Amino acid sequence: MKANVITLVVIVVMTVWLAAHVGSVAWTPVKLVGGVMAAAGVALLVVARLQLGAAFSVRAKAKKLVTTGLYSRIRNPIYVFSAMFLVGLVIVSERWLLLLPIALLVPMQVVRARKEERVLAAAFGEEYERYKAGTWF
Repeated sequence: MKANVITLVVIVVMTVWLAAHVGSVAWTPVKLVGGVMAAAGVALLVVARLQLGAAFSVRAKAKKLVTTGLYSRIRNPIYVFSAMFLVGLVIVSERWLLLLPIALLVPMQVVRARKEERVLAAAFGEEYERYKAGTWF
């Protein structure tokens, strides 16, 4: 739960920063790549959350095994695209020290994903193992 709250706070703060400074950014090719990463990351993050629907929970629970949409290829798209969004914003902002909290968030998300994996494997057994075999992270 702590990782989710921390990730949400970081995403909100960095989004507010970008919104406040977008007009003053000197858009170099590298910053454009970062901006595209951030925009795609946040858009895909929202899509992933919507596709998860009622299966979403703060604590790892096995309400439903979602295997469609983004979840048909990536088991944890919310984690993947939140990292993509945050790295994109770091590139745009050129605040390289912000990579440090992201470097701390990623292992926390991996630990959370592994916990969720254990819960889903216990609840859905072979169905989850087949799903897992055909997806990435």
